[in-house]
Amino acid sequence: MEFLANELYHIYNRGNNKQIIFFRPENYLYFLEKVKRFLLPNCDLLAYSLMPNHFHFLIYSDKRTISTTLISGKEKNLLSEGIKNLLSSYTQGINKQNNSTGSLFQQNTKAKAIVKGGANYDLICFHYIHQNPVMAKLVKRMEDWPYSSFRDYCGLRSEPVCNKELAARLLDLNMKSFYEDSYKMLGLGEVKNIL
Repeated sequence: MEFLANELYHIYNRGNNKQIIFFRPENYLYFLEKVKRFLLPNCDLLAYSLMPNHFHFLIYSDKRTISTTLISGKEKNLLSEGIKNLLSSYTQGINKQNNSTGSLFQQNTKAKAIVKGGANYDLICFHYIHQNPVMAKLVKRMEDWPYSSFRDYCGLRSEPVCNKELAARLLDLNMKSFYEDSYKMLGLGEVKNIL
């Protein structure tokens, strides 16, 4: 994956053959600990949603994101390596838990640049990520899904993982109308442009 500084990226992946990747509630929390360890040192996380068989992140890149390091004689991007280590270490933990082997995730995690412009794809992606559990009919209200950053933005969680201040500034979020704005449904054409 290649990243440019000062850009927004929608990063997502799912289980092999669309299989479940989170088997128990504590698996979601374990994954978030891995996010803190391997992702946050290399970028700012603006939004996330962890679904039973996939995940979504909206990140903001900066100089940390485009930094490289020498690994086995090759220059490697720190964020790409962080994502690789996140998925690999999580898979190892789940394989141990389930007494299984093999890859849990599809190869080639997607990282799509979200171009700022008249179409507001940045804001659409942000709300799409939070609406994912409702669209999948896992819950009726976004705040009922404990494994997304929506609860952070609504003030329902005391230890947010996301950089809410940066997200509010970059996405021009109106925190007074945030809850109502979040419930506006997206058109299918808008969603196709962020995937």
